[in-house]
Amino acid sequence: MVDGESEIDDGRFFFATDGKSNAKNELDATLNALYNETVFDDNSSACRFPARKAWLQENLNIDDFAKVECTEYNKILQRVNPKSATLVFPSAHINSPASMFGHTFLRINSAYKSKLLSYAVNYAADANPDDANAVVFAVKGLFGGYFGRYSLLPYYDKLKEYRDTEQRDIWEYDLNLSEDEVLRMFRHIWELNGTHSYYYFFTENCSYNMLWFIESARPSVDLREHFSFEVIPLETVHAAKLENILDLTNYRASKRSILLKYEELISSEYIHMPKALVNSQIQLHDIIDDKTIEIQQKQYILEASIEFLEYSFSKNDMNKADYLELFHNLTTARAALGQGKKLDIKVPPNPLNSHRAIKTTAGFGYREGNEIGFLGIRPAYHDLEDSNYGFLRGTQIEFLNLELSYSKEELKVEDTTILSIASFAQRSEFFDSFSWRTKFGFDRNYVNNKTNFIGTVGFGYSWGNELAYFYAMADPLFYMENKFVLAIGGSLGFVFDKYSFMSTNIEATQRFYDTGREQYLGHATQSFRLTQNFQLKFKFDYIEKYYSDKLESEETYRAMLNYYF
Repeated sequence: MVDGESEIDDGRFFFATDGKSNAKNELDATLNALYNETVFDDNSSACRFPARKAWLQENLNIDDFAKVECTEYNKILQRVNPKSATLVFPSAHINSPASMFGHTFLRINSAYKSKLLSYAVNYAADANPDDANAVVFAVKGLFGGYFGRYSLLPYYDKLKEYRDTEQRDIWEYDLNLSEDEVLRMFRHIWELNGTHSYYYFFTENCSYNMLWFIESARPSVDLREHFSFEVIPLETVHAAKLENILDLTNYRASKRSILLKYEELISSEYIHMPKALVNSQIQLHDIIDDKTIEIQQKQYILEASIEFLEYSFSKNDMNKADYLELFHNLTTARAALGQGKKLDIKVPPNPLNSHRAIKTTAGFGYREGNEIGFLGIRPAYHDLEDSNYGFLRGTQIEFLNLELSYSKEELKVEDTTILSIASFAQRSEFFDSFSWRTKFGFDRNYVNNKTNFIGTVGFGYSWGNELAYFYAMADPLFYMENKFVLAIGGSLGFVFDKYSFMSTNIEATQRFYDTGREQYLGHATQSFRLTQNFQLKFKFDYIEKYYSDKLESEETYRAMLNYYF
């Protein structure tokens, strides 16, 4: 409960008519129901609410509740066989705004050695973002327009969804919960099965509800106390670390990461073959019978073909019959080539060691020869000029960024970002990735000397390697001066991010306004990651502006210190 009121919105979860808001009445009604059972099978109160019964027995020393036979509960308990628990964090989905924050769910581990046979506990909005209008989905998700529902399903199903279909790396953080604590968690999960609560994207979301489950297992931890106005999935992992409940960490590479590794291993003259083989542009014997291709290269080609085949099928790019036939042929041919080298994918930086979500900024600089000071704050979450250590490369998502400047005894708003999202997904042999970005808010990048409202949705492409990436974007936009002013911008950008302790960002933009004016903008940033949550940044901005219909340039040099918490 929060402030005396339960966060479960389903009346079936309560015995008392006012049980959601009156804990005493709910307690009395629960005791009455457990003492005066009218049915003694799976539909009994004790079978529906085993966590409450166990809690009352433990805290009130009750041993005379009515005896019931919970066949279904005991069957599921035996199947799940809860021994330990793991907090699972699928990282960002690069081309889905709804998933750029990542996601968290729980895995209940059994005595089986293979974790794939464990069960996943998930909470999500009862809606499919792919089937709904994006704006409607966002608004309803923000304001509780969807029910959130709990699910318990095999872990390998969630892996197929997040790791394979959505190309998201998986991070598994084992919790140091005892077997008794995990059983207590499972009882609470059972009670919530089939119930719903209103889903709120920023607060009562997937990650927030996982915190409840962990607290039900170990009531001495206060994970939810770390959050007030927003619950970001990765931040819940940070909170679990601060509460000292994390143990071992395991990384599972996504289908995307695996295929990108094969792009490194397969020689350039053969790299087209896996995709061509899956798309029936070449035949299997074209590879197997070619004596000029080394055995190791053949092994890599077929292994990559199998991975790309599975990825294509998960994206519904082929029917099941064709998939099964080709999968059989590929795996049989690969097995005939004998054992090869094990794929060695380098473990990327742990998201747990990335910077925190809230950023504060302080700095100083010069603009047109005048000293200027800067101060800012951003509640969430990450931008391209932040260190990408532990984040998905090329992604940005910002809410409510505010930056102020002070010069000549005058305080001005430099930037007020309501929402800014960027996804620069590098194109490769296996992924014809599309890059895009959007921003709504206020900035000083317009041709006059004021802070104006801007809205833009841009699109383009990005290419790169392990050293750096660059991008080319077209950005249709509007500014609100006294009226709407439309423009189209063309941008070229470069990001050098080979080393974890530093990054370089450069972008040049040419804009054409419907007023007939043109404008050139340039930005260059050099950032240094001092510690996990401290960053030193040097930035240069060049903006062309019109003063009395005369085009002039404005140059700003600044040194900034960012602190994240």
